[in-house]
Amino acid sequence: MTTRNVLLTGATSGIGEATARLLAKNQYNLILCGRRKDRLQKLEKELSTQTKVTTLSFDVRDYEAVKAALGSLPKEWQKIDVLINNAGNAHGLDPIHRGSVADWDAMMDINVKGLLYISREVVPGMTERKAGHIINIGSIAGKEVYANGNVYCASKFAVDALTKGMRIDLNPFGIKVTCIHPGLVETEFSLVRFKGDEGKASAVYKGIQPLTADDIADMILYVLSTPDHVVIADMVVFPKAQASATVVNREG
Repeated sequence: MTTRNVLLTGATSGIGEATARLLAKNQYNLILCGRRKDRLQKLEKELSTQTKVTTLSFDVRDYEAVKAALGSLPKEWQKIDVLINNAGNAHGLDPIHRGSVADWDAMMDINVKGLLYISREVVPGMTERKAGHIINIGSIAGKEVYANGNVYCASKFAVDALTKGMRIDLNPFGIKVTCIHPGLVETEFSLVRFKGDEGKASAVYKGIQPLTADDIADMILYVLSTPDHVVIADMVVFPKAQASATVVNREG
């Protein structure tokens, strides 16, 4: 049984939604954040039968909206013990000379600035209490660059670097900092990347059994369940068929 308050971004789908469900089952108190208010409300209604849940609807790219949303939390929710920076996206798969500036902005604004904006508002409370755990959701794209991944990879390399920097800066305060880097996970990720093209999205996972959002949620719960003196600093998670960002066995 835990009474820890968890703030989770990107909670309305994929890894975020799966994590919300698993943490609710394990009685973590949840502050669920996302842009899709209808999905948040539905999830809050469902999970409130298992634990305490509140929701905040805002865009992590908007720092003023981040400040306003977190500043609106009632006193009972202001002590955030765990921050899970899960919100992120990929847009397009183009060579650098044909990339869309709008896609670049979306990836850097959400994957990097969004993580920074949320962390800037939450982490000072952790340093004041000298306790807390930050889990950033990275990607194998933050460890290895692949063809046409350019800006998405750059944004996830930034997440990796920021996690390492956080761990150093926050070490004097006893705050745990973790980064989880999934490989191929079948969620809305590829559908968003390919602008809703279901054929291209499904081809990403053709011939393999990819990870699921539930698999990554399991990893998050494991990381949170370690003893106080143990930090899982860096975790790369692949499906069995994958050996690197570019090596995938599609022959079963």
